Amino acid sequence: MRKTAKEWKTFYSDPEFEQNYTYEGHDLGAACTEDGTSILLWSPVAESVTVRFYHDGESEDSYRTEAMVKEGKGVWAYRTKEVLHKVYYDFELSIEGKMICSADPYAKACGINGKRSMIVDLKRTDPKGWEEDVSPAYQQEQIIYDLHIGEYSWDPSGGFPAAFRGKYKAFTCENTTLDHDGVHPTGFSYMKKLGITHVQLMPAYDYGSVDESKTEGEFNWGYDPVNYNVPEGSYSTDPRNGEVRIKEFKEMIQFLHKNGFRVIMDVVYNHTYSLDAWFQKTVPWYYYRVHENGETANGSACGNDVASERSMCANYILDSVLYWAEEYHIDGFRFDLMGLLDTGLMNWIEKELALRYGKGEKMVFGEPWSADETPMEKQAVPALKCHVDQLDPHVGFFCDDTRDAVKGHTFEGEEPGFVNGGEGLEEEILASVRAWCGPKSKVKAPSQVITYVSAHDNWTLWDKLSLTIPDEKERMQANRMAAAIYMTCQGNLFFLSGEEFARTKDGLENSYNAPIEINRLDWKRAYEQYELTEYYSGLIHLRKQLPGLCDKSRNAWKRIQNRWKTDGAVGFTVDNRNERAPSRWETLCIIYNSRNEKFALELPEGKWEVLLDGYSSNLWRDPFVTEGTVKVDSHSVLVLGQTGK
Repeated sequence: MRKTAKEWKTFYSDPEFEQNYTYEGHDLGAACTEDGTSILLWSPVAESVTVRFYHDGESEDSYRTEAMVKEGKGVWAYRTKEVLHKVYYDFELSIEGKMICSADPYAKACGINGKRSMIVDLKRTDPKGWEEDVSPAYQQEQIIYDLHIGEYSWDPSGGFPAAFRGKYKAFTCENTTLDHDGVHPTGFSYMKKLGITHVQLMPAYDYGSVDESKTEGEFNWGYDPVNYNVPEGSYSTDPRNGEVRIKEFKEMIQFLHKNGFRVIMDVVYNHTYSLDAWFQKTVPWYYYRVHENGETANGSACGNDVASERSMCANYILDSVLYWAEEYHIDGFRFDLMGLLDTGLMNWIEKELALRYGKGEKMVFGEPWSADETPMEKQAVPALKCHVDQLDPHVGFFCDDTRDAVKGHTFEGEEPGFVNGGEGLEEEILASVRAWCGPKSKVKAPSQVITYVSAHDNWTLWDKLSLTIPDEKERMQANRMAAAIYMTCQGNLFFLSGEEFARTKDGLENSYNAPIEINRLDWKRAYEQYELTEYYSGLIHLRKQLPGLCDKSRNAWKRIQNRWKTDGAVGFTVDNRNERAPSRWETLCIIYNSRNEKFALELPEGKWEVLLDGYSSNLWRDPFVTEGTVKVDSHSVLVLGQTGK
């Protein structure tokens, strides 16, 4: 009789299983060099394993089969001196007397739609100059731009070649302009002018919710992992040839680096596309959590939860992260539903990245929540916001408290925040300045905090504000104020691509599988809303000159001084001194006024330069001086700087 999910859980929880079958090697999967090929699969419960070879990723019949040999710790191996580059393969396993077909969970290449794995000599996929590719140096501040590969270049107004629209190759196109007009920059040139430092790519591993064989009508954000270590094929110019997507992905990274952007990868290790996955087929129920009653855990709301606390699952996730960092030169990782992973694993990932690349060189952060509870084993602690004190200071997380205080509840559309009519939020706004993330979190330093008001999830900022502010002129003022607030808070800054030009999805709250026409980045709107875009750009460039806000150290909170609040208005000063990166202004005075009328304030003694108000973020380029009483416009942020005496 075959084991139930609960029986498998009991079997794997036995300490003897852990001792006998935890494989410490890092060579699982297929490796191919000029010296030959090896294929290693971890499946301690299999009675036999056969590897089957194919000429392509679609044909039904294999042209050759080879029995694999069982080695120690549950690893099955096939080794040959043949160079099997571009040969496709899968496995036939006997488990509990039943024959099961599976692709390789450790595959580094695959055929169309990820159904069959492919052997690849990775050196042959390197674009010219890949060995010289280096990440841009860190700037004074990290400004992260949340971007979907397909959305970036799909709209014809972006001026990208038709063959590259929605593809990796669009990122190799420089000097693109709006409708090819040669005047209004799009793509790299636009992002440089905006001032962002990091591009966060939404899922770019091989996912299952898009049919790669179709050239039109397919769209999804991609939070549906199939092959964790393989680039997604729908962004490739030739998804049927497994090596093409790898080379084109590397070219994308190469050009992003060349143009001054570090690259963060959005990773989804908390669940798989379905339970019909290579994990489940090769080691049934090992990689997934099960409740005591035998039901599959669903803390992800996607049908399954990956058991990160189990040794071989943790090894897999760590090896996958390190692989993307090494092979593809990825600069950071954003973990989807990080609250479903455990703090031990997250700290281990940070530790191993730091050992290889230096502390803080690779950004690590995620969503410190889950959709529901999940039954972790081994007394593992979930990486939730309430457990931030158990995370390394360089493991960061999104601050939803600041997000909701500024613009209103992210799920309740008509519930306003500080900028759009919410009352009694002054204390939350003041706390946010110091990278506060709620009463249950114990933030160690601003290095842990991702400060933001919009991401790909839920309504865009503009669409959220439209639910509470019908008048477009007032809404625009609220948008500017929201941006100015979070960009004058401590922490790492993050925003959805297009937020800076009032990006809209026609009011759709969740567009994960909506048509590309809804999701695409509308480059025309970037210039229709040019004044807002310029406001964001000025804010970003000003932020980089304010070390008192950019400080990520444990004692950064001490820089925020003289905090005060009254109904609808708050303010504070900032110690802006920094010997290593001196600023023109030693002290800042910042006021947020959400009232419907102007707010008068007696400034601290001395003369102050006006750097930013509710209408212009470029005053710092040629500031004017004021002293005594200042009047802050309604629904505005005012930033003043005082030079050294």
